[in-house]
Amino acid sequence: MAPLSAFRVCLLVSFSAIVTVSLGFGLPALLKAATGLLGVPETSVSECVVLSYLLFVVYIATPRLPRGLVEAKGKAVFITTCDSGFGLALAKHLHKLGFTVFAGCLPKIVSLQDEGGEGAKVLEELQSERMKVFHLDVCNDQQVNRAVQFVRENLDNSERGSGLWALVNNADVSSFGGVEFASMDVYKEVSEVNLWGTIRVTKALLPLIRRAKGRVVNVSSYYGRMGNIAQSPVCVSKYGVEAFSDCLRYEMKSWGVKVSVVELGNFGAIHSRDSIVRMADKMWAEAPSDVKEDYGKPRFEQIVALMRSQRNSGQNDLTPALNDVTDALMSKHPYTRYNPMDPHWWIRVQLMTHLPGALSDLLYF
Repeated sequence: MAPLSAFRVCLLVSFSAIVTVSLGFGLPALLKAATGLLGVPETSVSECVVLSYLLFVVYIATPRLPRGLVEAKGKAVFITTCDSGFGLALAKHLHKLGFTVFAGCLPKIVSLQDEGGEGAKVLEELQSERMKVFHLDVCNDQQVNRAVQFVRENLDNSERGSGLWALVNNADVSSFGGVEFASMDVYKEVSEVNLWGTIRVTKALLPLIRRAKGRVVNVSSYYGRMGNIAQSPVCVSKYGVEAFSDCLRYEMKSWGVKVSVVELGNFGAIHSRDSIVRMADKMWAEAPSDVKEDYGKPRFEQIVALMRSQRNSGQNDLTPALNDVTDALMSKHPYTRYNPMDPHWWIRVQLMTHLPGALSDLLYF
């Protein structure tokens, strides 16, 4: 593995050098041709190169430009899965900004998650009229319908007339496993929450959101834009969320409803070391004998070690993700997609989604 990893590092460095050199020689030539067409003197080409570079630096370094803000007061936001982690932090953050928050919490442990959250207790302790906490399992039609009724009954007079301002589909479970090791039950369970749960809740609340000309914010991840080894259960569900969001955005445009996707990076430790070991042991024990024989335990353990490294090396500061969801909810002109993730993951997403597959495969696999 070491020589192959070293080869990929050299390949990435070489690719970066080629891009740099290409821009260094190609950009002046393009600018020279463009300035010639515009009638700009040839002696000004170097100045144009410098100006273009400065504009690029300003674009990268400048904070997001304000695009007008809507007032939080008198607006209600529905958030799924506020039991812990990002959902809990988001519920508290939006409440602090002045939104009325409908926080769906699931007290029972979902089988693919490590721990049940204490989010409901924490949010109830705020003792605020603007914090509405209720039980919600996004996989259960009856509970979703009851949640919609709960929203209708608990909107205040001004909100009841204008509808529900926003829905944030945050419900998420995660797992790992190669195609030959992940069971069909794992695929179904991950998609039931991540994809079908998102669709189920959105369809139920959409009439209220249309009335408000509001927002739908679907929380996805970088795995909604690219695949990876041993991540197909999550990738399948997140690709579906991205496609659903695009279709919904097209349909809702005429209604004045804005739809955004927040593609989270590697935030926090999703699974503990022990839970990863338990899942890996279960996958190995249940794998067909011919798969075990062909892969071998050392290769399987190598993949598990890679998953453990990725899962436990994430960002702990949720601020970038919270800021992006806030912008999607409060900006008069929200973006279609937000990418709160480490730079190296952002670069990888861009390369894997824009380069020919043969080249991106060579760089990363």
